[in-house]
Amino acid sequence: MSAKVAIQKFSFPFSCAARLPQQDEVSQDGCAQVKLHDLQENRILSEANPVAVIGALVHHESQAQGSPKPPPGGDAAATQVLVCAEASQSAVLSRHAVFEKLTVESEDQRPAAKRQLSSESAARTITVVKKSAVRKEAEEHRLLKPKAHLGQRVTPCPVAAGKRKHRKDLFTNSEVFHRVDSHVIRAGAELKEKRVYDVKTIAQCITQGARNELERLRAIWVWLCHNIEYDVSGFLGRSEKLSSPEEVIAAGRGVCCGYSSLCTEMCREVGIECQEVPGHSKGVGYLQGQSLKNVKSDHLWNSVLLGGQWFLLDACWGAGRVDMENESFVKRFDDFYFLTDPEEFIDSHFPDEEKWQLLDTPIALEEFERRVFKTSAFFTSGLRLMQPHHFHIVTDDGEANVSLGFSRPTTFTYEITQHQDLLHCGAPEQKESCNSSFGLLTVSHRSMKLQLLPPASGVYDVKVFARPETATTPLIWVCSYTVECPVPRAMEEIPENPFLSWGLQPVAGSLGVAGSSQGSKAAEVEEGVFELTLKTSRPLMALCELVHPQLEASVAKRCLATQIQADVLTCHVLCPLRGFYRLSVFVRDYEKTDAKFQNAANFLLHCKGKVVSPEELFPPNLGSVCGPGTRTSEAGLSKFSHTTALVSTQQGKCNITFHNQRDLELHTVLSREESKAAAVPLTRHVFCTYTDSKVTVSVSLPEAGVYRLGLYAKITPAGDFNPMCDFVLRNSCDQPGPPFPCVYSAWRKGCVLFEPRVGLLEPLSWVRFRVRVPGAQRVSVMGETRTDLKLNKSRVWEGEVFSGNGLQQLKLAAATSGESTDMCVLMTFDIKQLEREV
Repeated sequence: MSAKVAIQKFSFPFSCAARLPQQDEVSQDGCAQVKLHDLQENRILSEANPVAVIGALVHHESQAQGSPKPPPGGDAAATQVLVCAEASQSAVLSRHAVFEKLTVESEDQRPAAKRQLSSESAARTITVVKKSAVRKEAEEHRLLKPKAHLGQRVTPCPVAAGKRKHRKDLFTNSEVFHRVDSHVIRAGAELKEKRVYDVKTIAQCITQGARNELERLRAIWVWLCHNIEYDVSGFLGRSEKLSSPEEVIAAGRGVCCGYSSLCTEMCREVGIECQEVPGHSKGVGYLQGQSLKNVKSDHLWNSVLLGGQWFLLDACWGAGRVDMENESFVKRFDDFYFLTDPEEFIDSHFPDEEKWQLLDTPIALEEFERRVFKTSAFFTSGLRLMQPHHFHIVTDDGEANVSLGFSRPTTFTYEITQHQDLLHCGAPEQKESCNSSFGLLTVSHRSMKLQLLPPASGVYDVKVFARPETATTPLIWVCSYTVECPVPRAMEEIPENPFLSWGLQPVAGSLGVAGSSQGSKAAEVEEGVFELTLKTSRPLMALCELVHPQLEASVAKRCLATQIQADVLTCHVLCPLRGFYRLSVFVRDYEKTDAKFQNAANFLLHCKGKVVSPEELFPPNLGSVCGPGTRTSEAGLSKFSHTTALVSTQQGKCNITFHNQRDLELHTVLSREESKAAAVPLTRHVFCTYTDSKVTVSVSLPEAGVYRLGLYAKITPAGDFNPMCDFVLRNSCDQPGPPFPCVYSAWRKGCVLFEPRVGLLEPLSWVRFRVRVPGAQRVSVMGETRTDLKLNKSRVWEGEVFSGNGLQQLKLAAATSGESTDMCVLMTFDIKQLEREV
């Protein structure tokens, strides 16, 4: 008996190879030893029907376990054939004869050779390869295990606990498919332009260059997602649904069965085991909370066998979404639905057959119905449910709570609307901000909490949106809940928060805000007064905003006083109304004057007790910088006696001292909300003394109330006065404070008035004057008469002066030259008018 043997370097699916029994092994020199059993019966070699021995595929022991066993008694009649690339010329087949009949395909053609052989051809085939080819094939298919014959209905194989591979075990991220994806998109466009609708041709073209089953599958899935649109018209029953692969390809559209059947057909063409999986999905047309028991399933997706393990994919959901409001399909490639892990897939896809859940512990249909709907963005954002795990929530005392965890910094918002039956009802999947006033969203280091407070009895839909903290794109829908509120909580209206969440924003740290005295929960305001402090990691400029549903913006400005220091920001808040307030803080780097302010924090304040009266509000025109801080330090003003912006006095008098290290020219302004014209201007109630580097600002307030003391400095000699800081002076003394003398420009640095410190003197009385005027040669007080003061040993000019009858002022004047008769007026004093006899 003779045989013609040809060897080709082909690699076929495992089901097409005559596998080696466990005892058959590769010899040390790279030869494959194969037993040929019952040659006549199996017609493997015969004169009438010569057979080519095609290739060789040597399996690992675990792969060989599924190989067909030889017939009984086969070992006795077996003929051993030794085929080896390194065999000598005395071997069964000479090396020369073998390689004369050897045909080798290029590496790019190898995937195309892995197509299904007919059952007859498979039964008549033995495969043999060199050891080097074995190693290469083993490397390419290290994840693969023997597959069942294509076309058979295969039950998912149980996987040992802890052994199941996940998507991340197959590939780290989708970037590894960049070469494949680019080729598929380019080839798909060319095929479409050439009007190629043949499944086999398309499958061959798009998988050309794919190096393994995973890349071939990826090519098919990407082609489906980019070339087939969902048939919205067919879904709505306005046109005939396309089902056959050729019709779907030609039209470029199809419903779920069009995607799944086409995926199955294309996989078959390239030797990948693929099954269509029918079941329920929470897609278009899904009614939130509906019972699916005894309801016919409405969706089809696919399961594929890779490496002896089944994986799930849905090209229909990967291609885009349906906008039911506009009855259109929105293309949006969603990579999440390629080989999705079963634990995540089950939240939106429930197969008719339990085995296709691919879960170690399958869930019941009722559990699927109750589960929270999560979009693909939920998983790709690294989110996890903390509470609750079911979508339907009933409020407790008018309140419902939702909590999500996250693994990386994330920004959140939400939307609460009246309930609609359809889960996908055309509502936007993206959101810029939230204007809802029916909930409190707070974000901590690793979790988000949403406290929902529906305004009235009823059922509401709640959508949660999220995005990475550093992203500037709109927030994306991640999950949904239904909230049932039997009885709403009786409470005041919560102001809208357009800045996503309460408490410190997730970006606060990057903006320079390191911590806060107030957490994300609502702060209870005592006595109508609240103080917020924010720790900063670098100098910041800050602006604050206070909002109450019934508070006018002009009044709200008089409720805030902000102090800006190098490492802390302080905001003093007054609450003139009961209820909830939103306090928002905006910051920018102090040096970057052109930069925009960004929202760093939003706090909810609740005032339910005493409130501040309108007369107690901060004075109007209060500057954005109150109290000593970064600005005064930069100007060289330091060592303030009062380090806070708020100064209280019970006597109506106070002295604020500080050091002027750069010898700047200073100016002060005292103001308040004037209800009536004052008898004496407020400028007469503030008095400055400047000696060496120390400055003393003395204030004598005319009546009880709240005042603004503004401090200005001329940074450059020829420049304008710039605001340094404002102090808020709160006077509780009803006794009016006397004014100071009227000061003129000759009163300069080093001049000190010891006596009298008031600018309104009693008539017909002797007044003691004590004053220091550096460089003066003569100091006099001029009224009805002239009185020269004498210089004592302490360089202080002093003397007794008669005030007169009040017909004219007393003028304090000084001459800097002893010979000159010209004297400069330093200040003037008023005399009280004598009471006239009636």
